[in-house]
Amino acid sequence: MNMNDQIEEAEVSILHTYNRFPVVFEKGEGVHLYDTQGKKYLDFAAGIAVNALGYHYPGYDEALKDQISKLTHISNLYYNQPVIEAGAKLVLASHMDKVFFTNSGTEAIEGALKAAKKYAYVRDGHADHEIIAMNHSFHGRSVGALSVTGTAHYREPFEPLMGGVKFADFNDLESVKAQITDKTCAIITETVQGEGGIYAADKEFLEGLRRICDEKDILLILDEIQCGMGRTGYYFAWQAYGVQPDIMTCAKALGCGVPVGAFVLNKKAASASLEPGDHGTTYGGNPFVCAAVSKVFSIFEKDLILAHVRELTPYLESKLDALVAKHECAACRRGMGFMQGIVIKGRPVGEVVQKALEKGLLVISAGSDVLRIVPPLVITKENVDQMYEILDQCME
Repeated sequence: MNMNDQIEEAEVSILHTYNRFPVVFEKGEGVHLYDTQGKKYLDFAAGIAVNALGYHYPGYDEALKDQISKLTHISNLYYNQPVIEAGAKLVLASHMDKVFFTNSGTEAIEGALKAAKKYAYVRDGHADHEIIAMNHSFHGRSVGALSVTGTAHYREPFEPLMGGVKFADFNDLESVKAQITDKTCAIITETVQGEGGIYAADKEFLEGLRRICDEKDILLILDEIQCGMGRTGYYFAWQAYGVQPDIMTCAKALGCGVPVGAFVLNKKAASASLEPGDHGTTYGGNPFVCAAVSKVFSIFEKDLILAHVRELTPYLESKLDALVAKHECAACRRGMGFMQGIVIKGRPVGEVVQKALEKGLLVISAGSDVLRIVPPLVITKENVDQMYEILDQCME
C-alpha cells in the first residue's frame, strides 16, 4: 500500500481534528525518521518537543522492554517500584517536594489548577477564587486547561468554560497587578511561551511574579510542559532564572515518547492542598511510563545531556541568526536553548514547513508566523549544518 492509500484509509476511521502532513512514518533511528516508502528525514520537531533522546537511544528501549516483561499497570491503590524511583528523581531535579504523575501535560495543568484552588479553599474556608493567566498562552484543550489558555479562537466554541479566570499580558508585570483581587489564588504562565510564538519570559517579569505571589499568598504555577526537561539547558527553564514556582507542570520529554506528565508542588502547596479523594488517575504513574521517566533521568545524568544542550546552543543560534541575516522572509529569531523560533514574513510559515518536509527536514510552526525549531537534545553540529542547508533552500 502506498502512502496516499494509507492516508485515505486513515481518514475513513480517525476523527479529523488534525490537518496532518501528507506523510506516513514507519520508524526512527537516532535523530532521523523514515516514511513507509523508505525516505529519510532529519527530525527537528521531535514529536513537538517530546523525543528529547531521539529514537532508540541506547538503554531506553531496553528499560521499557524489561518493565513490560514485569508489570505495566496495577492502579494507584498499590505502590510500585518504578513510580517510587521516578518520583524521587523528579523531586531531586526540581528541588521541590511532591509529585503527582498524570497521563499528559493537559492533565498536569488540570491537577495544578485544582491544587491551587484547594490551597485557597483550605486557607480561606470558602471557594470562589480567581486565577490569572496570560494572553497568547497555551495550556491544553480540556475544559480547565482551555479556560486558562489565552487565545480566543481556541476557547470560543466551548464557552462557557471554567469561571474566575482573568488574563494579563505576558512579560507585563503592571498588567498582572491590575488583575489581582482578594480572590486571586494563582498566577499561571509558561516560562517560555510555545504555541503563542516562542517568547521567553523576562527575568524581571518572573521575579516580579514571585514577589507578588509571596506578598499576597498567591500560588505561582509555571507550565514547563514544552520548555522543561532539558530543552533550555536546564532541567526546567525556571532554573535559568532562579525563580522557583509553587507548582510546576511537566510532560512531553519527561518520558521521551510514552504518555506521561506530572505536576510538582513545593512544600507549602503540597502540605495544604490536595488530600485523598481530591484528585486521582487510573493510569497515571503506572509502572511502564515511570520506568521510562526513571531511565530518562538516568540517561540525562550519565550522558550529560544538559551540558550538551548548553554547549551546542550558541552554534544552533548562530546558524539560525545567519538565516535571518541572509533571507528577507526571516524577520528575527527568538527563544532559549533548543526551543527556537524564526518569525516568517511575506509568505505563510506553512509554506516553509512544507518545503522543508519535501526536502527531508521536519520543522513545525508556532502561532501564526513562527517557524519552530525543537530538535532532539542529542543533535550534533553536523545535524545543525544539515538543518541550515535545507532551510536556506526553503527560504529562497
